[in-house]
Amino acid sequence: LPYWEELSVGDDNLYHCISLMKVNMNSQHPGLTGLRNLGNTCYMNAILQCLCSVPPLVEYFLSGDTFPSKGYSAAAFGCLMSDMWCGEFDSVSPEVFYSVLGKQYPTFSKRTQEDAQEFLICVLNELHQALKKVRAQLWCFGDWSVSETSIITQLFEGQLSYEITCLGCKTTTDRPESFTILSLPIPSKSACSLQDCLECFFQQDTLTWNNQIYCSWCGTKQDAAVKATITKAPQIIIFHLKRFEWQGWGKRKLSTDICYPLSNLDLSPYSSPLFYKNAEYSLCAVVNHSGFLNKGHYTAFCKHSVTKNWYSFDDAQITKIPNSSVQTDTAYLLFYTCQGLLCTH
Repeated sequence: LPYWEELSVGDDNLYHCISLMKVNMNSQHPGLTGLRNLGNTCYMNAILQCLCSVPPLVEYFLSGDTFPSKGYSAAAFGCLMSDMWCGEFDSVSPEVFYSVLGKQYPTFSKRTQEDAQEFLICVLNELHQALKKVRAQLWCFGDWSVSETSIITQLFEGQLSYEITCLGCKTTTDRPESFTILSLPIPSKSACSLQDCLECFFQQDTLTWNNQIYCSWCGTKQDAAVKATITKAPQIIIFHLKRFEWQGWGKRKLSTDICYPLSNLDLSPYSSPLFYKNAEYSLCAVVNHSGFLNKGHYTAFCKHSVTKNWYSFDDAQITKIPNSSVQTDTAYLLFYTCQGLLCTH
């Protein structure tokens, strides 16, 4: 790809990259490229379309930084993204990236139906491992702790703090935990809102019986109250709506109609005021799952970062859709991007 090696983002942004591509490729549709189904790979295509609709991630990969020294997975992902953003093709094959990832995660090399959320976790982990750099070495508890960062952690990683209170001695401890995806319970089987799901996730829970914690002050296992709080909000926050739940010996799918906002999602009610000020998020992509548990189909809705129009991606087929069509009862993964700079820390 001759034009690829000439791109250098530096201090410029994604829009500059796109204008360069329009000049070099005489393109009319950058970022609107379908992905061919390789055989039960709709889950992969939906995830890739969503990731390729995240502006800072696109900007990073269009800078050419990943070629060729960062590993096969990052290089394959970068090549695929460049094909999807050059605007030269109606559709392209993700075969190379699929093959490279399949060698690391054999589950995704069988051309069988798989879970899109599990695939997303593997993709983010693989890209992080390929692109990570040592950020700092910290002396902690008598040993050196190495902190690693990458474009993946910079964009997608947030942090929760679990406040754990022993109900025996009332001692409270805080346990931090990083996340890239928040899996939200669905509190209703008919209809609810994303805020309902968030409130259910962040409400205080009581650990009893087999879930008791060991309290070092009491010297024994005790019941405990646990409450989660966001202490670091990521630039891109991904919500996994837990539509598949165990029932008896198997799983079933919840078809709950969940109402989610396209803009002005406020996470401050679930965040620590010490670390986080009011910041609002806008929806940038949705992964949909239609059909049944073992016989379904994944599609994606993505907001084009330049035109601001929404498009439906169904493997190789792309359709422009109105804002009103983005709200569906098949939403499975929601990608939100921070609307301002208040999300950065």
